[in-house]
Amino acid sequence: MEAAGATLVKHISELAFMGFVEVLMNLRTIFRNLDFCKKDILAFKPDVLVLIDYPGFNLRIAKWAKAQNIKVVYYIAPQVWAWKENRVKKMKQFIDQMLVILPFEKDYFKNKWNWDVTYVGHPLIEEIERKKADESKEFSIIDKSGSQVNKPVIALLPGSRKQEIAKKLPVMLEVSKYFADYHFVVAQAPAIDDSFYQQYTQQYPNVSMVKNQTYNLLLQSRAALVTSGTATLETALFGVPEVVCYKGSPISYQIAKRVIRVKYISLVNLIMDKEIVKELIQEEMNVNNLTQELRHLLNNPEKAENLKKEYHRLYELLSAGGRASEKAAEIITTLASS
Repeated sequence: MEAAGATLVKHISELAFMGFVEVLMNLRTIFRNLDFCKKDILAFKPDVLVLIDYPGFNLRIAKWAKAQNIKVVYYIAPQVWAWKENRVKKMKQFIDQMLVILPFEKDYFKNKWNWDVTYVGHPLIEEIERKKADESKEFSIIDKSGSQVNKPVIALLPGSRKQEIAKKLPVMLEVSKYFADYHFVVAQAPAIDDSFYQQYTQQYPNVSMVKNQTYNLLLQSRAALVTSGTATLETALFGVPEVVCYKGSPISYQIAKRVIRVKYISLVNLIMDKEIVKELIQEEMNVNNLTQELRHLLNNPEKAENLKKEYHRLYELLSAGGRASEKAAEIITTLASS
């Protein structure tokens, strides 16, 4: 958003906490940020407030904004089809326009909640199309000695928050010991210092890091180990074979198992409604399983061909929605002028 011209007054890294226990431990910080956000909105006096994802925080802001007679657009629906479904009752009260980016969400809200929301397509499609067409930037992967890497590359996408990176990255890195003919590259989150990653990566000779180059990295990768979230979809849309990883605190995971109702944790499998990519969750996310699945991706031509076909179907499904950003912008500006 900053690169597109937005002014950031708080970065998401200061606001986001993952897991039930982690949220409870940071309640004071969360409430301070809510107060800060409300004051900043009042000072800015927007014609329309556009809330993007992050429902625990943004739905509270939506309720407050409606009371201030501020028009509210919510872009990227909270995943109420997975858990906290009763949120929809309040969402209908406080949100003027709901813009969804997953194909099944429009029918979900209409059929179950009698709520007409707008499917605008998925914004990743246009971003990835633009990246694939852009040949103006050269990108080289450099190893620890400063030399250009000539081995095939495995991408490691461990997430964007320190607590999730600390859980997953050490396990991912151990896998590199069993693939001497490959070079592993960690995609760093922009807001996290290099030193945080280096404490984990420094002992591995065939591992390096890149920052703000995730798409360039995926364009050059033979396979990827990816934390659950949007990155799983990005990786698939670039056509990179992947293993999806999730590991949280034991208490948060046990709570999540009891309240979340979806069959899969990756967007790829959720959208396709079947297992396209392997998901390794909690205790299953270990070095032995990751090594086995990665070898399967790299050395099984039949698996690679089937995955390529499924990725193509996924791309077609999301492309059918049209140009998401353009549609969303038109809706928002129309509401602002009404």
